[in-house]
Amino acid sequence: MAIQLETTDVLKRPIVSEKSVFLGTHKNTYTFEVDDRADKLQIKKAIEEIYKVHVVEVRTVVVPGKPRRTRKGEKTTSDWKKAIVQVHENDKIEVY
Repeated sequence: MAIQLETTDVLKRPIVSEKSVFLGTHKNTYTFEVDDRADKLQIKKAIEEIYKVHVVEVRTVVVPGKPRRTRKGEKTTSDWKKAIVQVHENDKIEVY
């Protein structure tokens, strides 16, 4: 059973990169950093409520942390979850 999260707690930020901007403009697919505990249904519901669009598909990826060197040795950054959301062809999200 999934943890119930508030709609505003599911999405952390949109990811703006060359690839995500290309997907947003050409394929109606948008990329967001989301809470690690959120599942696909919660992500879909949050996107539809916040941006008032119809979500067609949600794909999720857990991005592993990268090793970073510090003064005291090597540590890794935290893992984070990325959601790739495709919206209906007539809908647009203005985040870029």
